[in-house]
Amino acid sequence: MTAAHVTLCFLLRDGDDGKEVLLGRKKTGFGTGKIVGVGGHVEMGETAAEAVCREVGEEIFVRVEEQHLIPAGTVDFVFPARSEWNMFTTVYLTEQWAGEPAESDEIAPQWYRVGRLPIENMWADAEHWLPAMISGQRIAVEVVLADDNESVADVRTAEWLDSGTAL
Repeated sequence: MTAAHVTLCFLLRDGDDGKEVLLGRKKTGFGTGKIVGVGGHVEMGETAAEAVCREVGEEIFVRVEEQHLIPAGTVDFVFPARSEWNMFTTVYLTEQWAGEPAESDEIAPQWYRVGRLPIENMWADAEHWLPAMISGQRIAVEVVLADDNESVADVRTAEWLDSGTAL
């Protein structure tokens, strides 16, 4: 079964106590109740960058332009017990957007200090790649979930080459 292509975007800003990242509590669908990044499926005919700009607008009502996206890496999620959940994720960061993040039917956004991510309320894999990407590492990650579809069974990471491909 082919993995779905999805995107994630992490908005970054300078806060009073250092760098902050925008995450959101998922209100519906896959991962309901978890703290996640903003993003979603790449639709037919869209590039990953086009999709993430559209998804950010739909989910938190801010406008991100492609030229302000910073490619952060990829995460290939493998669910051996539920292969229909497999996802190949293109991850972006941005420090520029128009508008103020607001809650939608899907996401309740909130700013978090980069050094104090709410890991306990996120998917178990997030701690293995999100801090690295936010800090500037450009990596390709494969996350294999355990049979419970929650726990991490294995994580493999490779540094990106300048061309945006993994070693």
